[in-house]
Amino acid sequence: MMAASIPGQPPSIPHHVQPHRPQIVPVAPGTPDKPYFGIDVPLMRYFGLQPVQIEEGLCRTRLPAHPALVNSRGDVHGGTLMATLDFTLSGAARSHAPLETGVITIDMSTHFLAAARGELTLEARCLRRGARIAFCEGEVKDADGTVVCVARAAFKLVPLSAGGN
Repeated sequence: MMAASIPGQPPSIPHHVQPHRPQIVPVAPGTPDKPYFGIDVPLMRYFGLQPVQIEEGLCRTRLPAHPALVNSRGDVHGGTLMATLDFTLSGAARSHAPLETGVITIDMSTHFLAAARGELTLEARCLRRGARIAFCEGEVKDADGTVVCVARAAFKLVPLSAGGN
């Protein structure tokens, strides 16, 4: 049964597929209002992406399983994988100075290798960082350690805005 919608408003999403919006546990240098390694990314909050680790050249995140993030077959949607991997790759790009550096994705190439199900772990590495551009690669693994998705991306490095994002 479809949920009723109000003209001029987006359709309502049935309760059983509403995102769970778990509490995001900040990882240094994150704070409760900027938990993603010093910035806030509302879309990542929506997905429930958890920051795990950031250090020079490396970023790790975790995506808990949720029915709102799957496709018609019950696999994690490719768009969810790409968006969360883009964020994790960007973390690796700005890992040298996460409180001072923002990024803009220039290019991203993604390859889906297997169906993604359950909780996922994302890891990205910065391969090369110049004064203005960073090149990164990363992967998504399922709970069994199977690599389900890989990507490479290039990012323009920019100063964080006064608002911190």
